[in-house]
Amino acid sequence: MSAVRLLALLSLLQTPREWPGSELARRLEVSPRTVRRDIDRLRDLGYPVEATMGAEGGYRLVAGTAMPPLLLDDEEAVAITVGLRTAAGQAVEGIDEAAVRALTKLERVLPSRLRYRVGALGAATVPLVTGDQPTVDPSQLTGIAAAVTNRERLRFAYRGNTDDETKRHVEPYRLVSAGRRWYLVAFDLDRDDWRVFRVDRITNAQPTGARYRPRDLPESDPAAFVASKLYSLLPTYEAVVVLALPAAEVPPHLGTVEPVDEHRSRVRAGADTLEWLAFRFATAGCEFTVEEPPELVDYLRKLGARVDRATRI
Repeated sequence: MSAVRLLALLSLLQTPREWPGSELARRLEVSPRTVRRDIDRLRDLGYPVEATMGAEGGYRLVAGTAMPPLLLDDEEAVAITVGLRTAAGQAVEGIDEAAVRALTKLERVLPSRLRYRVGALGAATVPLVTGDQPTVDPSQLTGIAAAVTNRERLRFAYRGNTDDETKRHVEPYRLVSAGRRWYLVAFDLDRDDWRVFRVDRITNAQPTGARYRPRDLPESDPAAFVASKLYSLLPTYEAVVVLALPAAEVPPHLGTVEPVDEHRSRVRAGADTLEWLAFRFATAGCEFTVEEPPELVDYLRKLGARVDRATRI
C-alpha cells in the first residue's frame, strides 16, 4: 500500500467537506474499491473517518478530533527520512529548515535499527549543492500544486529570459522538479499552446475559480515534456579538441575519440554551455588545443586571463 497515496487521501479528507467515493477515486486515480480499502487502513491507524449513506456515499473526518500519527513500515520510514534529507538541499525558500525540523522529529521516534540504516546512508552520501540558484516561495509552490490538483485555472505574472514581464492565463497540468529548479507544465490559454514555466519566475499566482477538463499532453509524461522543451531552447555547442594524450588514455566521458598520432587524440564533444565544455577539457589533465567552435576559444581566453589575474601577488 502506498504511503504517498494515504497521505494524499488524508489531505483531501482534512478539507471541511464530504467527499463522494467516486470523487476520491478520480482525484487519486484509483478504483472505488481501492478507496474503500484505504479508508479502512486509515481507520485502522486511528483516523476517525465517517461514511454517509446515499447514491454516491461520502466520507469525511470527524471534526475536532486529534489526529494520531501516520504509522509507517520500515521501508516507508527510511524513504521519508531520505526524502527529508534531500529536501534540505532543495531550492524552495525555507524548506531546508522545515525539512531539518521534520527530520529531527522523525529520527527521534525511529527504532534503533532504522536510525542506523538512515545514519549510514547519510554518512555515505554528500549532496552537490550550489548557492547561486534562485529559490521558490513555498506558499506559491503549494498554491500552484493545489490548482493542479483541483484542475483550476491560474493567472500570474511571468518574467522570461529577457526579464520582460507578461501576464499569463493557464490551465496548470503538473509540477516537475529538476535538480534545484521547479517547472510548471501548463496549457497557455492566450497562446493556445503548451508551455513550461520556471516557478521561481512566477509571481502573484492566483486561482481564478474556473475549472477545466485536462487536455492531452504532447509527450508521454510531464518530465519528458520539460526535458524536450529545455533542450530545444538551449544552444548546443559541438567542440573539436586535440588532446596531448594517446587515444587509449583519453577518459571515455570526454567524448568521441579518434587518434591523430601515437601521442595525440582528437575528441568531439557536445554540451549545452561553453562553461561545461571548458571545465571538461581544462580538467582532463593534459595539454589541449581547441579547433572549434570559436566561441569556446574566446571563452577559454577570457577564463585564462581571469585565472591569471587571480593568481598574481
